[in-house]
Amino acid sequence: MIPTLRVPALAACMTLLSLPALADELRYNQITLHAEASRDVQRDLMSVTLYSEAQDTDPARLADTVTKSLNDALAKARQASSVSIRQGSRNSGPVYDEKGQNITAWRERGELRLESQDFAALASLTGELQQTLKLGGMEFSIATATRQQSEDALIKDAIAAFKARAAIAAQAMGKQDYKIVNLAISSSGVPQPYMRAPMMKAARMEMATPEVEAGTTEVTVSADGTIELAPQ
Repeated sequence: MIPTLRVPALAACMTLLSLPALADELRYNQITLHAEASRDVQRDLMSVTLYSEAQDTDPARLADTVTKSLNDALAKARQASSVSIRQGSRNSGPVYDEKGQNITAWRERGELRLESQDFAALASLTGELQQTLKLGGMEFSIATATRQQSEDALIKDAIAAFKARAAIAAQAMGKQDYKIVNLAISSSGVPQPYMRAPMMKAARMEMATPEVEAGTTEVTVSADGTIELAPQ
C-alpha cells in the first residue's frame, strides 16, 4: 500500500507554529509625539549683489563696456581681504521698437556678488562700488558654522522636551513607564532676506554707505518619535 501524504495537516501545523512569532511582532499602546526647541540667532553673514547694466546699438561694444565695469569693480573688491567675491549671472538681449518688430539696440547686465561676516567692511565696499555699479540686493543670513553650533545646542533641549511630553502622555493614559521606539531629529531656520536701499546725499549727490540691520532668524530643532507604554 502506498502511504498517503497529509500536506494540508502539515501546512496547518506550520501556520499554528508561526502564530506566536507573529504575535511577538505586534506592538500596542504606541503614541507618536512631536516636540521642539528654538532660539533666535543673530544673522552674521551679509551678502550683496551689485550689477552693471548698459545699452548700445553695437553688441561687441556693449559687452566690452559691461566687462570693463565689472573688472574695475572686481579689482577694488579684491582689496578687501575679509570679503569673498564671485561673479553672478550675465545676460544680454535685444531692445525692440514700439511696435516690437525691429531691434533698435542691445541691453546687457552682469552681476557681482560679495559676501562677508565683516559687515562694516562690506557695507563700506558696497558704498564705494555703487559709484559705478547698481545695488541689486542685500541679504543677511546665518553662517554655516554658527547655524551648526546653534542646532547642536538645541538638540539636548528638543530631546528633553520630547521626554517631558512623553511622560505627560503616559500619565494621561494611566501608565507610569514608557520606552522610546524611534526618535528623529530635524532642524529648520530659513534665512530672511532684508534689503535697505542706499540713500542719496542731496548736497553732493554721492552714494551713502547702505544702512545695516541684520536682525535675527529663529532656528528650530524638532524631535519626532514614537513611544510605547509599558503594560500593566
